[in-house]
Amino acid sequence: MNKPVLAVIGHGMVGQYFLEQLVARELHRRYRIIVFGAERRPAYDRVHLSAYFSGRSAGSLSLVPDGFFALHDIELRGATTVTAIDRQRQCLTDNHGGTTPYDRLVLATGSYAFVPPIPGCDLPGCLTYRTLDDLDAIAARARQSRRGAVIGGGLLGLEAANALRQLGLETHVIEFAPRLMAVQLDEGGAAMLRRKIDALQVTVHTGKNTRRITPAGQDGLRLEFADGGSLDTDLILFSAGIRPMDRLGHQCGLTLGAHGGLAIDDRCVTSDAHIFAIGECAAWRDALFGLVAPGYQMARALASCLAGEEAVFSGADLSTRLKLLGVEVGSLGDAQGAAPGCQSYLWTDGPRQIYKKIVVSGDKTRLLGAVLVGDSAEFSTLQQMILNGMPLPERPESLILPAGSGDAPKAAGVASLPDSAQVCSCHNVSKGDIRAAVAAGARDLAAVKTCTRAGTGCGGCVPLVRQVMEYELSQQGVVVKKDVCEHFAYSRQELYHLIRVNRIRTFSQLLAQYGHGLGCEICKPLAGSLLASCWNDFLLQPEHLPLQDTNDRFFANIQKDGTYSVVPRMPAGEVTPAGLIAVGQVAARYNLYTKVTGGQRIALFGARMEQLPAIWRELVAAGFETGHAYGKSLRTVKSCVGSTWCRFGVQDSTGLAIRLENRYKGLRAPHKFKLGVSGCTRECAEAQGKDIGIIATDKGWNLYICGNGGMKPRHADLFATDLDADGLIVMIDRLLMFYIRTADRLQRTSTWLDNLEGGVNYLQRVIVDDALGICAELEQEMQSVVASYQCEWQTTLADAGRLALFRGFINSDRPDEAVVMMAQRSQIRPARPEEKPRAGVSAPPEGDARYEVSMGALPAAAGNGPGPSSAVEETGWRPVCMLGDIPAHAGIAARLGQRQIALFYLPTAAGTAGGEGRVYALSNHEAGSGANVLARGLVGDVAGEPVVISPLYKKHFRLRDGCCLEDAGLSVSAWPVEIRQGRVWVAACALTARAPAPAE
Repeated sequence: MNKPVLAVIGHGMVGQYFLEQLVARELHRRYRIIVFGAERRPAYDRVHLSAYFSGRSAGSLSLVPDGFFALHDIELRGATTVTAIDRQRQCLTDNHGGTTPYDRLVLATGSYAFVPPIPGCDLPGCLTYRTLDDLDAIAARARQSRRGAVIGGGLLGLEAANALRQLGLETHVIEFAPRLMAVQLDEGGAAMLRRKIDALQVTVHTGKNTRRITPAGQDGLRLEFADGGSLDTDLILFSAGIRPMDRLGHQCGLTLGAHGGLAIDDRCVTSDAHIFAIGECAAWRDALFGLVAPGYQMARALASCLAGEEAVFSGADLSTRLKLLGVEVGSLGDAQGAAPGCQSYLWTDGPRQIYKKIVVSGDKTRLLGAVLVGDSAEFSTLQQMILNGMPLPERPESLILPAGSGDAPKAAGVASLPDSAQVCSCHNVSKGDIRAAVAAGARDLAAVKTCTRAGTGCGGCVPLVRQVMEYELSQQGVVVKKDVCEHFAYSRQELYHLIRVNRIRTFSQLLAQYGHGLGCEICKPLAGSLLASCWNDFLLQPEHLPLQDTNDRFFANIQKDGTYSVVPRMPAGEVTPAGLIAVGQVAARYNLYTKVTGGQRIALFGARMEQLPAIWRELVAAGFETGHAYGKSLRTVKSCVGSTWCRFGVQDSTGLAIRLENRYKGLRAPHKFKLGVSGCTRECAEAQGKDIGIIATDKGWNLYICGNGGMKPRHADLFATDLDADGLIVMIDRLLMFYIRTADRLQRTSTWLDNLEGGVNYLQRVIVDDALGICAELEQEMQSVVASYQCEWQTTLADAGRLALFRGFINSDRPDEAVVMMAQRSQIRPARPEEKPRAGVSAPPEGDARYEVSMGALPAAAGNGPGPSSAVEETGWRPVCMLGDIPAHAGIAARLGQRQIALFYLPTAAGTAGGEGRVYALSNHEAGSGANVLARGLVGDVAGEPVVISPLYKKHFRLRDGCCLEDAGLSVSAWPVEIRQGRVWVAACALTARAPAPAE
């Protein structure tokens, strides 16, 4: 039986969301769904389009889950435009000449960028800002441009201006109206926004009527204004608003709204009962909606109607909260104060450039609207008050006055919201939905997002989602704990303060006073980082070594085959010819793969662990230091060449970058962090995608903070402007130390700032204004770390005892047979058909020492039980090493005949019975990988059971029998061990038979 055809024209954000709503209601089983997408790419996130210029890929912006169309048997016809609708025949014609009949048709064609009919608007270099293809064209033009102009000073215009600024262009905004964002902001809010944008060196021209565009110079353009003025530029972006894409409907005779758009009723039906419209192309009661959330609401309503449910579209909240050029802006409800008899309250902080206004009803009982510029922290509260008709506090002005200003208590928070309150307008998630998710077991923000999709649209509701979640958890009696792990009932911040205040210098001290057990892969590296941040002691001291994961233990990054990468520091990417020669000689001598990194350094891959000291001896002799590419610390300070060489540079960015890198090298932090210094606003060092970004101005340096170019890119926020070099360093000192004090474990600066109550404004009060009175202390702590810096490799090379830790095997100099060195990619030849591909692992060694041994028949070892019989001593046990050769609370590799084993030593606690402690022996092969590296794992315990945590994939293996705690089917061989007169003996056969593991 043929299914009726449901055709959808348009595959943007609303179109894809509509498809997901159809699937959620099983309508893909009832209809044959055919989707026409005009663009060559499937639906992508237009809300965060500017992130494309911050390095985010087109793929990461996609809104289509992998396999979505195949899984649900939906046909997507990409790069296909419908050219005509035949309503009588119910048939579509496309640009490829094809025809498609339909039973029901949904128009989700969206809108297009309006280009005013200005003479010359079609000249080369005149572009629009609407699609990813537009952005590619803008980027291409910007590469040969110095100045860009945006025509339009509304929401989209300022977003486009931000894009030009990110591309490093001198940016101008041309607005016909007398103020920016005339629709959303009142005069006071627009004036404050303009002052903040002017401070960002974006030139705003209001009240400008562009009469014509003419060519100017070589490939340039000139804007000529009605007042006789003009502006020369290289690129023009039209962002003067949008218009509904209603051409198809108009051509086939559908009724249009008074201002354009396809007229729809409450069920999204057009004037043809078989045709529906949703999103920006639709006009409901003559109203057009230029935001994605109303489009999503229409999509939900239409999907419900098609499923036979009673649902209607009844309008949408048009409140807007966003960051324009890094400036927080919020507009809610009747922001202009147009309601009869309404009253307004204003609060302005001139020095910090903050403007806030609320509009209330004449009887002061209801909130009608608000404007927030510079600080939108109250947005969620104000929005919920408007949407839910919540009563105003006795003093309405308390809603926008800062805390501590003598104001009355503010309105109640999430507790006062009804369950019906819409928290996420993009996905129609109510407070009740979030409560239900928490009741069903969601215990963190990620789980709530997964269950409800709240916060996964524009993201503006995330703070409120978190508040509702935490309130509901507390109501259920669930304590929102931030304990780092089972061994410490403290958060990272609390442990930092305990270490600092009580001057705790070792993990054993910390564990004895505030924890229990042996530790784990969470608290050990965390404590190691905190101790290094506070006291900066050498990491390989005996009391610190067991805390270091394999990267910090061997001062190099482990790779998947068990080898390491070596990255010498090259401050700001600067390196001498002699240094380049030395690096090349080392790479050639040790057959290392070389690669220039994104942080302007050279990485050498494929070094065996035992080769690291020799490699570093040569590099240190050539003047290099460790680059800390292995640590949660400063990685690089990226720099352009600045005023020294570049014709656009206005400051010496390279010199400043070298100074910064030499100051902060070795600083341990909650996560790795990076800096960037650009010598001009062209931003060649990509400073605004770094944790700390610095951009030169003709007056000094602008400081940007908490950017991130990683998996979830975040644009940095402007923090301070026109600083001299010394003042800049003071600010960075304070910022980094405050981040180290207050961030969570493994929290990037971008996430830290997003979760910091009060955000950038609070941080400015702490760091710039010294509101907490701690800035002198922060500076002193940073200076202490700077003064105690040491190159960890130089210290290691001078200590014979530490160098012994870099032996491949404690009882053999034969290298690991599993490591197969890889040539440079350019030298790798394809394998012949008869050859097996190189897997990076050699064939298993000859012989097999796996035997079935009964635990009951095995004599126990000294330190593990009664001593062995002489017969076993002569034939079944082999001496391997001295007990002192194995680092306490850590491991080391050894050979047992043809086998590789990992020995782990847990000494007996001082003052307790039990002799010297206990040694365990497991296979050195990390199960589930191709590498012999288990000896390099962290030793700890889970609920009192001693374990080793594998260094590559973080699996927990019991020391007593090699069983994996996460996977019952995964295990490694284990051997009995004895300690006799300070020497370690290992049985020649394993405790139990194991499936052969590769390259043991």
